[in-house]
Amino acid sequence: MNQSRTLSSMDAKAVTLDDIERLSPMDIERRSFEIISREAGERIPDDERAMIVKRVIHTTADFDYIDNLCFSEGAVEAALQALRNGAWIITDTNMALSGINKPSLKKAGGEAFCFMADEDVAQKAKRLGVTRASVSVDKAAALERPVIYAVGNAPTALIRLYELISEGCFRPELIIGVPVGFVNVVQSKELIMQTDIPYIVARGRKGGSNVAACICNALLYMLDGSRV
Repeated sequence: MNQSRTLSSMDAKAVTLDDIERLSPMDIERRSFEIISREAGERIPDDERAMIVKRVIHTTADFDYIDNLCFSEGAVEAALQALRNGAWIITDTNMALSGINKPSLKKAGGEAFCFMADEDVAQKAKRLGVTRASVSVDKAAALERPVIYAVGNAPTALIRLYELISEGCFRPELIIGVPVGFVNVVQSKELIMQTDIPYIVARGRKGGSNVAACICNALLYMLDGSRV
């Protein structure tokens, strides 16, 4: 028998339904943010970044994001202005796309898209021997409209963004660079932080589509004041 599992079972406190807080959905969120604020204390920045940092912690239960989330100067205001101007949000996964609050985005006059499953993207990626994520960036660059690009999975999307920005072919209003993983993840984020494009980047290996979506939502909630 596994000794650590045995000790854990012996030390564990029995939990009953009496230990469960009976709360409404909005009260659960409010209570969660109270806990985050209390446990984080003064580590959370006391400015426009706070809402985003808190919501990422709320999504991940990971306080490391207090230190990992990096913002270029003026990134939050640039993002809010872009949303006010009806910017589209382009994501690198359908998971991130599904997590974005569509009513809040529609209220701001924008839309959200993911091109990863588009047939033209699949064909071009196969022909060139590259990822769909990088081809999706090319498709977004051809939109000729304000774009916020949210990357939660594919470092190749960030690399392609860096290439097109360096060539003067694409200037997103904001890049949310939070892919999770091991191969080229750290490096791709650092590339984005070397551009002059506003960015919100989760430095290091951590991130994910859920993080990308929640950053988008935090910005939308800041815009309409609908959530904490």
